[in-house]
Amino acid sequence: MRFPPTLGPILILGASGRIGGILRHQWASAGADLRWQRRARPDGAEPDAAGWHVFDPLADPEALAAAARGTAAILCLAGPVPGGAAGRDLSAHQLMQHRDLALATLEAAARVREAETGTGTGAGTGAPRLLLASSAAVYGAAPGPLSEDIPLAPMALYGVAKAEMEQAAQARAAELGLEISLLRIGNIAGIDAILGGWRAGFCLDQFADGQTPRRSYIGPRTLAEVLASLIQCPDLPQVLNIAQPGAVAMGDLLQAAGLDCARKPAPAQAIAEVQLDVTRLIGLLADQPAALPAASPQDLVAEARALSLLPQSAPDKDTRI
Repeated sequence: MRFPPTLGPILILGASGRIGGILRHQWASAGADLRWQRRARPDGAEPDAAGWHVFDPLADPEALAAAARGTAAILCLAGPVPGGAAGRDLSAHQLMQHRDLALATLEAAARVREAETGTGTGAGTGAPRLLLASSAAVYGAAPGPLSEDIPLAPMALYGVAKAEMEQAAQARAAELGLEISLLRIGNIAGIDAILGGWRAGFCLDQFADGQTPRRSYIGPRTLAEVLASLIQCPDLPQVLNIAQPGAVAMGDLLQAAGLDCARKPAPAQAIAEVQLDVTRLIGLLADQPAALPAASPQDLVAEARALSLLPQSAPDKDTRI
């Protein structure tokens, strides 16, 4: 995978997270000026080791603006994720960082535009392309396929936080005259709660029809290719679902990976299916290098295994999804 030599620098905020780790692996030889941001210096590394830009986007807006200067695009992946690296539940207050980080990114882009054009007007003129990571969680239990235009109905705190981020970012972008793209990303094979969260004693919900929960998925390699293509697209919609076509049963995914799980009757509030409508994404990629094959358990597992994202073993734990 390579970016064209004419493409300017790309700033990736929150690059020490799980998606950032995938992109660092897949874009290692992409031939672009990639600026990887994280809040803390890697253990034992110098401040500028391995191309890292080490600063807190919320506490140091000057450093954020400096890192954004001259960029062609900013991809914001930053924000706390339940069960992520910290392995903890998150409060609504902590999850508000998603909104604050998105707004900080917009302010930095506006400063870049003003510095490069000498004016604060003109939608998108002189400003980097802005891609803000959202989540399929904003849809809640709405019946699918879920298009980008349906009303949002998040249920979990994480989905509520992402929906609030989207609303705030859209409003502020309109005020600043900036163009943004909100990426509603489905489950990513290998860093999801199923393949990535599997452990001995894992238990899935089973519905009355015998099915396990079905979700929209995307493989980690495919995700990296899609994001690289979107960064280069001449025009992006303000909201875009990111997944491979179709929905995958979680039980089938674990079976393809050779990972055992028990099953229990699904509670009344369990969501049987979250399937994203990716018609808009397929249309955007029609003239791009990235392909978007239908999701299959075998292919998703293969992509996760190639990046060593599948678990080996862990203590017993009964996990309900």
